[in-house]
Amino acid sequence: MDVLARIDRSRLPRHIAIIMDGNGRWATGRGLPRTEGHRHGTDSVSDVVRASRELGIGHLTLYAFSAQNWKRDRGEVSTLMDLLHDYLARERAEIMDNAIRLTAIGEIERLPPHVFDRLTVLMRDSAKNAGMTLTLALSYGAREELVRAAQAAARAAVAGTLP
Repeated sequence: MDVLARIDRSRLPRHIAIIMDGNGRWATGRGLPRTEGHRHGTDSVSDVVRASRELGIGHLTLYAFSAQNWKRDRGEVSTLMDLLHDYLARERAEIMDNAIRLTAIGEIERLPPHVFDRLTVLMRDSAKNAGMTLTLALSYGAREELVRAAQAAARAAVAGTLP
């Protein structure tokens, strides 16, 4: 029997958030370069998104790249950005064919232009999809999010629109 068929869907949450962490350590522990762990991690992302959609999870948030990750080795950051770029291209058809709405949180404007462009186009193209919402947390951090929220509140106060 398929493992998904055995799950009591009435007991599932509507929103699942996953912090994607440990791929580099997984690879290092096996004598592989850290980047190889990140490559294997992208396969898991596809599996998790597909299973979540099949189970009827309404919202899936993947914490994929924190603001602190920018401090990593340049080559590793470049590989992570290339993997994100490739993921967005590879999964575009599945996202669109399955009515998945892609959103992103964090300082996405910090992403390299080729990644930012691909991400924003897919977010725009999938914006009206009414199935599962897939949110990628990219260049995010608790402190950064608090600063952004405070700045938005200050702008609203100055504009006179803060209730």
